[in-house]
Amino acid sequence: MIKITGLDSLQQKLTDLEQKAKDLDGKHNLPLSELLTDDFISGHTKFTTLSVMLEESGFKVDTPEDFAAIPVEERDRYINVVSDCENWQEMLGEASKEWSITKLGLR
Repeated sequence: MIKITGLDSLQQKLTDLEQKAKDLDGKHNLPLSELLTDDFISGHTKFTTLSVMLEESGFKVDTPEDFAAIPVEERDRYINVVSDCENWQEMLGEASKEWSITKLGLR
């Protein structure tokens, strides 16, 4: 007879993961600072923080409205040059994925 151990522990981990996933459901409006953390920016760009990346962009970005006013093509070109992402949407997607992995406790 083979004795299998650890199933209770695995079940508890799956239950915890399920609860964390439910807690994340519906959180769609995160501040950029929560998504584009210093760790994310330094890992995916040549900059240490989002503020530095924006300052170095040459765009006037003092408010969210300033950022929204940047032409999409220019913003995407800048992101492509300074990061490992093709464009702004890809950067947000990658940041969202990393944020979710962290919140789920998978990292």
